[in-house]
This record gives sequence, structure tokens and C-alpha cells, in this order.
Amino acid sequence: MKDTLEVMESRSSCRKYTDKPVPREVIEKIVRAGTYAATGMGKQSPVILVVENKELRDRLSKMNAAVMNADTDPFYGAPQVIVVLADRNVATYVYDGSLVMGNMMNAAEDLGVASCWIHRAKEMFDTPEGKQILKDAGIEGDYEGIGNLVIGYDDNGKREKAPRKDNYVHWA
Repeated sequence: MKDTLEVMESRSSCRKYTDKPVPREVIEKIVRAGTYAATGMGKQSPVILVVENKELRDRLSKMNAAVMNADTDPFYGAPQVIVVLADRNVATYVYDGSLVMGNMMNAAEDLGVASCWIHRAKEMFDTPEGKQILKDAGIEGDYEGIGNLVIGYDDNGKREKAPRKDNYVHWA
């Protein structure tokens, strides 16, 4: 295992994946890290949907592409997707779900799994089709899609990290 700061400094988004799936026991560790994210007043507003089924993964990819009026795979060929949604009735739901996404991205990096946060989950799951997918998965309630975390193994070689900007931190 890497040091926490090493993980954060080495993690970057992957935009080209092999078709090799991430083993379930590794995904379980990634999502477990998500469940330990801080949430406003400890309300734990997010829920996590792990998509291993290729047909559903491809369906979600098409829904996401439709939001952008595109016909490419916005999931960059990643074999699996972890969707984070959060209960709109909790004031901090967007922040809560974002922290879940961050925890999972860092855990994936630590476990040797590449990832990328793909937006447009809100638009996808606000549709009747998206709501039906959630219902079929046993998720009912007033949930908003926060993010799609695509995961897999990097097929792009070394990902270059953008240098940190000079004026990132200010002290007062």
C-alpha cells in the first residue's frame, strides 16, 4: 500500500482502458472506501450502484452520450461503472456524493485500478429510463446522480499528471 499522500499525488484520470474486468473483491474494497466518506451531519445521503453487467454498462454509456449529443463511448472503454447517487432531501447531498467519488478514486489508485469521474449522471438518472434502472436495482427515492466512476485497467501507459498551479494555496 502507498502512503495516503502518494496515492493522491499519483492518481490521475484514465481515458483508455483494457477490457479486463476488475475482480469483485477489488471493487468491494473500492466501494467500501466510498462508504467511509464524510457526509453532512453523518446522514449518509449517497447510495452506490456497481454496474458489472456489460449490457447495462453499454446502456448507461449510450444514455450518457445522448446527453452530449454524441455517439462515442464517454466511458472510454472501461469495463465497469460505479454510479454514485444521493438523496436530494439532504441539504449536503451533492457534497456527500462528491466525497464518496473522491474516496473511491483514491482507493482505486491505491489498489492499482484506473478510474475517471464521468459527469452527466444527474441528467441520466432524471429520465424515466434512468429512474427505471434504479428501480430495477432496488433503489427508490428522490436520488440525484452525482457521478459515474468508470474503472478498469489502464491501456494508455503512464498518465501524465498536470503540474499544480503556482497560486493554488494562499495563506492569511
